[in-house]
Amino acid sequence: MNLNQTNETNYQSGKRKYGRTVIETTLQNAHGKIPYGMTNDYMFRAVLQSNNKVLRGLICSLLHLTQKEVFSVEITNPIILGESVESKEVRLDISVLLNNRTMINLEMQVANQLNWQSRSVVYLCRSYDSLTHGQDYDEAKSVIHIGFLDYTLFRNRPEFYASYKLINVKNYQKYSDNITLNVVDLTRIDLATEEDKVYHIDGWAKLLKATTWEEVNMLAAKDENMREAAKSIFVYNTEEQIRKMCRDREEYYQDLRNYERAVAERDQSIASYQKAISDRDRSIASYEKVLSDRDRSIASYEKVLSDRDRSIESYQKAISDRDQSIASHEKVILEKDAQIQQLHAEIEKLKAQK
Repeated sequence: MNLNQTNETNYQSGKRKYGRTVIETTLQNAHGKIPYGMTNDYMFRAVLQSNNKVLRGLICSLLHLTQKEVFSVEITNPIILGESVESKEVRLDISVLLNNRTMINLEMQVANQLNWQSRSVVYLCRSYDSLTHGQDYDEAKSVIHIGFLDYTLFRNRPEFYASYKLINVKNYQKYSDNITLNVVDLTRIDLATEEDKVYHIDGWAKLLKATTWEEVNMLAAKDENMREAAKSIFVYNTEEQIRKMCRDREEYYQDLRNYERAVAERDQSIASYQKAISDRDRSIASYEKVLSDRDRSIASYEKVLSDRDRSIESYQKAISDRDQSIASHEKVILEKDAQIQQLHAEIEKLKAQK
């Protein structure tokens, strides 16, 4: 018996411990807050790993498949549920082999670590690079990475269920179907398209986000696979060891959220500081402009003074030249007067001789 079968057997044993009727009745009568829902990645893994019907139903919904199109769904990286993981930081993604030809990676991510794009591409490529020596490239299994994010990846272009493939960026010709990245934004179920609703993807998202038993029961009443998921959530919320693992994960993600808040506060402080620097720089620039304008005014005033000084110098030179001309003219007049006086004297002398 492999680990998948062991986990499912243990889950069925848990169901038998309570009894099918007891579980259904107790679940239907349950109310209030769910201790650990499926946004807890350990609960997410526990439910999907132990209940193949739920796993199959979720995959059929996400990939728009009918039950008849799916003949095998096998988790390739199972863990022993209830046993402690080596580290709180361990990834609890679920690797699934669908119909023995498609690798699917399912991952619940509630904390925005700001690296999802790069991280998901790396995991996708690692999964795709699975050929052994001697195998033909055509034997490579297609890979689909599906992330359930409890935050919006691209805030300027929010979308509930997005799918990314290799395409020609000019004419949108698809290059290959072998690798696909799908993202479910659990915070934007309101953006679900009619197609999303036809395949109940919005319903699964609501179940994953459900925080009360009332929500779970309402969704379980509409879909058989979700009803199975609801039972699994109920059973595992009564298992103390599973609850402990979920609690450890909650504490880990709380630490991450605290870190995110600290980073956000630091970024806000940096932004505030940068704004203060920018405001100061604008003030300095404004002050420098005032100084520059004043310097230009002073320079203009000094030019006016300089022009005035040159005008005064020119005027003074003109006065000096005029004074010299007057002095020269007066000299000539004096010389003329002397000549006239001499002539008068000579005339008087001639008169006297007669």
